[in-house]
Amino acid sequence: MKRFYKDVTVAPDDSGWRVLLDLRGIKTAMGQPQVVPTRALAEAMAAEWAGQGEEIDAARFRFRDLADYAIDIAGPDRATVIAAVLRFAETDTLCYRAEPDAALYPRQLEVWEPLLNAAEQRWDVHFERISGVIHHPQPDATLARMARALEAQDSYNLAALHTLASLAASLVVALAAIEPNGIGAADADMLWSAANLEEDWQAELWGKDAEAEALRARRLAEFAGAMHFAALARQAEPQ
Repeated sequence: MKRFYKDVTVAPDDSGWRVLLDLRGIKTAMGQPQVVPTRALAEAMAAEWAGQGEEIDAARFRFRDLADYAIDIAGPDRATVIAAVLRFAETDTLCYRAEPDAALYPRQLEVWEPLLNAAEQRWDVHFERISGVIHHPQPDATLARMARALEAQDSYNLAALHTLASLAASLVVALAAIEPNGIGAADADMLWSAANLEEDWQAELWGKDAEAEALRARRLAEFAGAMHFAALARQAEPQ
């Protein structure tokens, strides 16, 4: 699609902030006014539009797409989104370990245990650790508590969590990514390395593959983008 606008600005709306293209407000994919909660997020979305060339590259609209998901999906259908994100607690990658005598096991303990311990303390739950890949259910009380934790999130956090948990295959990692003062606060590389630990281990053993490294970098950028989106959506306005 050819670029169809010249000026990109942001303006306050009754319930938040909007991006304007030639002074016309943007709508979501489903036709709703695209109003976001903070000026910081609106300005980041405006930068995506301003940074487009003569041909619009839809892949460069990470914040816009997350905002659309928050407004069009996470807002009106919270229960479905929460159920989808909660599934990553049932099969959280941080809970599935190598056998204790395997060389990978100490690395998993070193990297994953601090994240799991922090989550257990933060949410007052217990996660079962499993050796092997055969599914083992998490306690019902843990899943119920994590469901309540998700129900407490706003639509913008849920949109970010949907992306983060899908990429990391871990609700623990996803929640750490949106906690402003948590163990993974502002550290996308650390959290992504934790989620990608087994793949990185294999690369260390057998050598890195250029195609796999490029995919890892793209997925890390998407993960970091979702983290940043959540942070921008809660950023307080300057006094």
